[in-house]
Amino acid sequence: MRRDGHIHTPFCPHGSKDSFALYCERAIELGIKEISFTEHAPLPEGFVDTTPTRDSGMDLRNIESYITAVRDVQKAYSTDLVVNVGLEVDYIEGFERETTSFLNTYGPELDDSILSVHFLKLPMNEYVCIDYSKELYLESVAQLGSADQFYSLYYATVLKSITTSLGNWKPKRIGHFSLIHKFQHALPSFPDDTEQLLRIVEAIKDANLEIDLNSAGYAKSFCKEPYPPLHIARIAKSKGIPLIFGSDAHIARDLHQFSEHFTELEK
Repeated sequence: MRRDGHIHTPFCPHGSKDSFALYCERAIELGIKEISFTEHAPLPEGFVDTTPTRDSGMDLRNIESYITAVRDVQKAYSTDLVVNVGLEVDYIEGFERETTSFLNTYGPELDDSILSVHFLKLPMNEYVCIDYSKELYLESVAQLGSADQFYSLYYATVLKSITTSLGNWKPKRIGHFSLIHKFQHALPSFPDDTEQLLRIVEAIKDANLEIDLNSAGYAKSFCKEPYPPLHIARIAKSKGIPLIFGSDAHIARDLHQFSEHFTELEK
């Protein structure tokens, strides 16, 4: 893997303060040729972050400073490394208009971007961040009545993220689309979601989008696998869908983490 397409930065409210330069130096040390800084975009206007720490996305007031900072390192390292200005944008059901407006404004300034589902709309119009903590994850399962219902709601939302327009600047890559697995081993048993995952793969293919081949799940004690699982990634590759490796690093030393698990998918 000579590209890392999913990297966070000191602008991440819940990440580290490792500098852009530190990430770039680490990439060069590892022999990586191209990276994308894909910081969490500001959440849609009018949406209230439901995580206890309310730190899921960048403050809108910082977006221009972020873009400028990445452009600076892009120039500084241009002889050794391709550096892309990117964002990880949240798809939040009910806020499609606001997300489209944001993308229309800032999409032209980006080289790369990812569209991810972190928040689900629960009954009574409540929202939950599915990957914040094991406790919130299990509470959501209980509220919906079963893990099957929780998984079904998640995959239905991911499908909406794929099929909803969001304008001309909609991200071309779907982020960690099995993120619902992050705390799967905290469940007494978890659903067989193979058919749902394959449906997502087909939808991505039909929409001519890319897949974020995300290694971060290996670092999560209740997940123990990448997003998506390797057998699903192999099927996606066989269908000609571009797989873009992403470490989802929030600290520089995690850049390219677990990339050795994906060598078969380079061929």
